[in-house]
Amino acid sequence: MSLFAIGDTHLSLSCDKPMDIFNGWSDYVERLEENWKNCVGENDTVVINGDFSWAMTLEQAYEDFKFINALPGKKLISKGNHDYWWSTKNKMDKFLLENHFDTVNILHNNAYIAGDFAVCGTRGWFFDAQENEQTDKKVLLREAGRLKMSIDEAKKTGLEPIVFLHYPPLTQTAVCHEIYDVLIEEGIKRCFYGHLHSASTSRSVNSVVDGISFALISSDFLGFTPRLIEKY
Repeated sequence: MSLFAIGDTHLSLSCDKPMDIFNGWSDYVERLEENWKNCVGENDTVVINGDFSWAMTLEQAYEDFKFINALPGKKLISKGNHDYWWSTKNKMDKFLLENHFDTVNILHNNAYIAGDFAVCGTRGWFFDAQENEQTDKKVLLREAGRLKMSIDEAKKTGLEPIVFLHYPPLTQTAVCHEIYDVLIEEGIKRCFYGHLHSASTSRSVNSVVDGISFALISSDFLGFTPRLIEKY
């Protein structure tokens, strides 16, 4: 059994939001499906750390959830900045239950056991956002609190917490201290993130910094192949 992860799948099977207009995204759904089936087994777990679907509502996301539910393995989905379908945990859990999407779970203020590890995390926030400084700060502090809450839940299992964020907690040129400091204070050893695409991936950090191993896992950066995090 293994733990995998991939972010930014940007599925749009029920809405008109083509991704193949972007360089490298041609036939990405077919490529994702083929690559996923070639490496992920039924007893494995895959974390999708945000920007799962372009749908605006849960109902509109039905075909995207149906697609991902049918792929091998258990899936843990967290929120990204384009997940407009995101709702309360209770509403999302009800939607999954009613539609028999029984291989999918929502990662939100909680943690899940995957073998010898505890999966935790949150969306995070774009640290150089400038649309509304006061609002951005409020959201950022809320996300830092959610990260702490999720890590606390992971630590209750007695297993190693592995953090998954959507927004990068740092780049080659900047650090989101509100998020980064939580990782340091909580003694996190591994953190995976998405959000960066195309030319912006050159700013990504894929190395050990302050004792934490960071890695970008956006789907186009990974060639639409889930990344193996750990065997267990």
